[in-house]
Amino acid sequence: MVLLGCSIRPCKSSLLSSNPNFSYKVPSNSFVVSSVEIKIWNCLSYVRLNASVRPQSFVIHSVRRDRNVHGFYLPKSTKFTARVRKALNLSVSFRDRLPINVFQLVVGVMLFMAVAVPVAKSPSWALTEENLLFLEAWRTIDRAYVDKSFNGQSWFRYRENALRNEPMNNREETYVAIRKMLGTLDDPFTRFLEPEKFKSLRSGTKGALTGVGLSIGYPIKDDSSPPGLVVISSAPGGPANRAGVLSGDIIMAIDNTSTETMDIYDAAERLQGTDGSAVELTISSGLTTRHLSLKREKVSLNPVKSRICQTSGAGKDASRIGYIKLSSFNENASGAVREAIDDLRRDNVSAFILDLRDNSGGLFPEGIKIAQIWLDKGVIVYICDSRGVRDIYDTDGSNAIAVSEPLVVLVNKGTASASEILAGALKDNKRAVLLGEPTFGKGKIQSVFELSDGSGMAVTVARYETPAHTDINKVGIIPDHPLPASFPKDDDSLCGCLQDPTSGCYLDRVGLFLR
Repeated sequence: MVLLGCSIRPCKSSLLSSNPNFSYKVPSNSFVVSSVEIKIWNCLSYVRLNASVRPQSFVIHSVRRDRNVHGFYLPKSTKFTARVRKALNLSVSFRDRLPINVFQLVVGVMLFMAVAVPVAKSPSWALTEENLLFLEAWRTIDRAYVDKSFNGQSWFRYRENALRNEPMNNREETYVAIRKMLGTLDDPFTRFLEPEKFKSLRSGTKGALTGVGLSIGYPIKDDSSPPGLVVISSAPGGPANRAGVLSGDIIMAIDNTSTETMDIYDAAERLQGTDGSAVELTISSGLTTRHLSLKREKVSLNPVKSRICQTSGAGKDASRIGYIKLSSFNENASGAVREAIDDLRRDNVSAFILDLRDNSGGLFPEGIKIAQIWLDKGVIVYICDSRGVRDIYDTDGSNAIAVSEPLVVLVNKGTASASEILAGALKDNKRAVLLGEPTFGKGKIQSVFELSDGSGMAVTVARYETPAHTDINKVGIIPDHPLPASFPKDDDSLCGCLQDPTSGCYLDRVGLFLR
């Protein structure tokens, strides 16, 4: 093969094959080329070159010698091309000043440097099916992860080192390699999910789960709290809720296995199981530690409950308030909220209460859709990465159906993720009054990606800021007013607090909607 004064011959390569037309092709599952030998050749001959450069590799497709061409055909916009063009430009000034033999030697050395450097950097092996799955996971992080410094490491170098050094002889070893790769990001919310765990995670957004009715998360680091996983919320009427498990409690062990180093996806899998089976929990509530045996059951994830609350007063002084309890953001959430608003309006309500207490979040798009129901215009959330704002979700009112009635939003420390996006949007746009306590403070957004073998990854793709550019991560959203300490969570007792002026939790209508 002839290349601008150099002859190139592949050495000990099983990846390249030649033909009389000097055409070299690389298998589709490979991205590397072997090293080459380069000899000084007749530099006065011209050639046509067809080549391409891929990340950290150089692939030669074909080279043809042509004495009748007055110039060079080179690929555009590649590092290889830049090196070759630079060599050729310098050769013009050298050619008229040096003897031809010296000129040939100089050009040959320059071209050796231009060609050999990118080729020599690439390892020489064919990719296996396990390698390709690992690369699929690596590319997902490369494209989607929020921190483009990848926790201060070279992401390309990590890929090359892992392909050389990590054993990937079977699927389990490949999974270990992927987990190890994600661990270098030091992000507890970016996790690998084996096929069964990935299937379980997706089923949690569909409508029902068999478990104990707990939403869990990683606790904010506090030296005074015991190690484990924090309860964000317990589903009303579920097994854990009936046993008195509350937001903020710490799960220290599941079936006698410590949760100190357990990730939330492993814990979720342990909490779920067949209907009627038992699970043992060790729960820390303040200074009290309890051991509970709970029976799993089908937990309905119908996300919305609604009813009418009558306020105190008689005749025209009384009013009807529509109460909507939103417990999760599954794929039915926005439609269920719309339906509840329509039903309550038919009963002539004059205001709304939206209860987001113990709502640990769910699908981000559903949070956006529900904010659009209440807002006539304005920013809902800013999506940011390490370089600043990269996207804005707003509304023009085209999807709004309830923009005029007074609105109160109830929040607590179990209000997290998509719930915080919704609460922040309604507060900063002055659409609602927030009552309760500071929210959980999960200011990062994860997306779920499925890999080709049915496994998947939950990846932190962004952080978000409220319309007032507040970063709530580990801080939460601060409500406008606190609720009375005795203010109940169940809707029957809550309505009573609006009717009985003598109760300790009483809130009159004026006080309820006063910003």
